[in-house]
Amino acid sequence: MKKFKLIGAIILVVFISVFISKERLLKKDKDPIVVAQHDSEQDVEANSQNKNHSNSISNILLVNKTNGISKNYTPENITKVNIPFVEEATEEEKQMAGEPAKAVEDLVKQANSEGIQFLGSSAYRSYDTQLDTYTRRVKSQGREKADAYVAKPGYSEHQTGLCIDLTNPERWFVGSTKEAKWLAENAHKFGFIIRYPEGKEDITGTAYEPWHIRYVGKDAAEEIYSKGLTLEEYLQNK
Repeated sequence: MKKFKLIGAIILVVFISVFISKERLLKKDKDPIVVAQHDSEQDVEANSQNKNHSNSISNILLVNKTNGISKNYTPENITKVNIPFVEEATEEEKQMAGEPAKAVEDLVKQANSEGIQFLGSSAYRSYDTQLDTYTRRVKSQGREKADAYVAKPGYSEHQTGLCIDLTNPERWFVGSTKEAKWLAENAHKFGFIIRYPEGKEDITGTAYEPWHIRYVGKDAAEEIYSKGLTLEEYLQNK
């Protein structure tokens, strides 16, 4: 009888040992997954933080329909642009990052000396402002037309503080106007490009906008202009 009890006790001990070992093994297998998940979340957060503070022109920021920007992104050294703006422009929309702001002031000054007048229409727009702009356009024109001309929030260059929409006193800024022609021929001299050129809609994903200029720095702007590239094509070759 004692022999059977001893055997039973041994079997019980073996069973418990196997069970504990299995639990430890399962826990060991799970831990790396948990750690990996945390690391992944930290990587995403780190990337967002980098984007939030990145405003180096030498490391050109690409924002388009497939390359988003952090909701919390704020341009560094944001400042008011000292040029005339349309009456409906908000105080927020009159701002740009410091370097592009000075460049567009020089551009407008030079244009004025040549008899060309520009008005600022919209420069910096926060994520929330872009959300409101996009929502209103969808309601008034439908999603298809809205998507053609207005970026979805989080995918707008205006949030970078590196671009500005210009217009003329007549508020009719199309490719055939003298202002649009001057801008297309001279923007690169000040570090800007026509961000959404005609005939490149399949690359930029955005309809032709002769009024929308983006600051990339003089060297990049000169190359993009001379080779007839889009920003996407330029960066793809780098």
